[in-house]
Amino acid sequence: MPKLWNETIEEHRGAVRSAILDAVAGLVSGRDLSSVTMSRIAQDAGIGRATLYKYFPDVDTVLDAWHERHLNTHLEQLVHTSENTRGDTWHRLEEVLRAYAVIAHSGHGGEQAIRLHSRPHVGDAERHLNAFLAALLAEGSEEGAIRNDIAPEVLAGYCLHALGAAAGLTQDAARRLVGITMAGLRPETRHPGT
Repeated sequence: MPKLWNETIEEHRGAVRSAILDAVAGLVSGRDLSSVTMSRIAQDAGIGRATLYKYFPDVDTVLDAWHERHLNTHLEQLVHTSENTRGDTWHRLEEVLRAYAVIAHSGHGGEQAIRLHSRPHVGDAERHLNAFLAALLAEGSEEGAIRNDIAPEVLAGYCLHALGAAAGLTQDAARRLVGITMAGLRPETRHPGT
C-alpha cells in the first residue's frame, strides 16, 4: 500500500528537524553558544537558511529544542539503566545514580550551562527525573531497602542535588559521592534504649 502524502510530509519534517538538531549538537560540542548562528546551523544541517527559519524562528529556539532533546536522551538513558540492571531495587537505584553522576560529571559548566538551564523546558525535565527517581525510591522503601521516614520525592531531590556536585569533581570522587548519597538512603537503625 502506498504511503499517504501526510505521512511522507511528516517523515520529511521529522528528518529535517533531526538534521537541524544534530547540526546544533555538533556546533555546541566544546564551543561557546554565542558562536552558534542560524547560518552555521543551516550550513551544517545541509539545508538553506529559509528552510531553517520555517522550523525555528531564532537561535534560542533551536538551542532550546536541541537541549530538550538532549535532556530527554539522558532521562531515557537512566530509565534504560533501571530497566536493564539485574538485582534488587537498591542495586538498580545505585546504578541509576552512578549513571546520573556520569551525566552530571560530563555536563558543561559555566555560562553555557546557566543559559541553557534557565529555560522553561528544563523544569519539565527535572519534574520527570524527580518523579522517576521518587518511584524507584518508593519501591525500595516498600521493600525495606530505602528509608521510609522521608518522602520519596524529598529523597529524590536529595539525590539529584548531591550528585549535581559531580560536575566539579574527578570521576573517582564522583563515584565516591554516589556511595555517600546511597548511604544517606539507608533505613535508620534503632539502637536499644533510644
